[in-house]
Amino acid sequence: MKINGTPYRSVWRDAADPRLVHIFDQTRLPWELDILDLKDMDAVAHAIRSMQVRGAPLIGAVAAYGLAFALDRDPSDQGLHAAAAALVETRPTAINLRWAIERMVAHLKPVPPGERADAAYREADAICDEDVEVNESIGRHGLALFKELWDGRRPGQERLNLLTHCNAGWIATVDWGTALAPIYMAHDLGIPVHVWVDETRPRNQGALLTAWELGAHGVPHTLVADNAGGHLMQHGNVDCVIVGTDRVTRQGDVANKIGTYLKALAAHDNNVPFWVALPSSTIDWRVRDGVQEIPIEERSAEEVTFVHGLNEQDRPARLRVTPKTTQAANPAFDVTPARLVTGLLTERGPCAATAEGLAGLFPEQARA
Repeated sequence: MKINGTPYRSVWRDAADPRLVHIFDQTRLPWELDILDLKDMDAVAHAIRSMQVRGAPLIGAVAAYGLAFALDRDPSDQGLHAAAAALVETRPTAINLRWAIERMVAHLKPVPPGERADAAYREADAICDEDVEVNESIGRHGLALFKELWDGRRPGQERLNLLTHCNAGWIATVDWGTALAPIYMAHDLGIPVHVWVDETRPRNQGALLTAWELGAHGVPHTLVADNAGGHLMQHGNVDCVIVGTDRVTRQGDVANKIGTYLKALAAHDNNVPFWVALPSSTIDWRVRDGVQEIPIEERSAEEVTFVHGLNEQDRPARLRVTPKTTQAANPAFDVTPARLVTGLLTERGPCAATAEGLAGLFPEQARA
């Protein structure tokens, strides 16, 4: 995708110094386009924990480079496993992180220690390249869905109204995005899409990142409060809900940013299709019951009690929105049961959010 006409990925190696990796500091978007230099594993771990990088696929890709950094210092078996364990602990819910690290470890264990660092950078590059291809494929399958919805539009309908939650765009992946990829493709094809953008409290990824992305690409969109989605659906103003996900169980339960479950309930009550876009690396084949088995990250209460934005002088500001004595809870994700999901959009195509549906697309994983 492009920023001010210049094509970027969300993570890339420096052309002059291949041991230097660049990312955008997502905590500064959309106010500043700040490019961070990552040079060691500690910087990667901090970037993941602090949400300078966010989005399950991107977290996995950046973590892979973090492991490569670690092996520059200690390529021994002990160093490999210690670094892998430390990186996996940075964010517990997003499964792509663990998937990427496990893939790296499996690839590197047979490699002689003296050759591991170089091999690690090459494998991290491969993870990034594959992510781009996978997300483009998700976009094509989602585009077919949107074409079908638009072809079946009501008489007099002037636009295809979509609703999304959190950020599942190119800045959350290496490129293209998951839920936003088919939106970009539909817009570019001339389908008059319009996106209702949930603000996505408390970190406001929708207001800050999704709105920024869509605006930069010229996609018509409207920001709404998180609790407005049900009202919009009741009045026929949403044709489809499409979201990304941080983890999907082998039976189709979906863990995503807090508030997703409520959108699914509203969609179900109003007969609005609810689709989830994901790369297969987001499927956790070891988990069946998402509500009972997926760990839900509890983040700092200050994300709820304070808001960040620009003041009237267009300067970044941090403001308290509660009394000082108010306590706050901040679960970062919720789980949408598979029964509320219309279908899953993967790089191999759409499928039902069921064990059978997933097994039909990924038989090699289902049998493992």
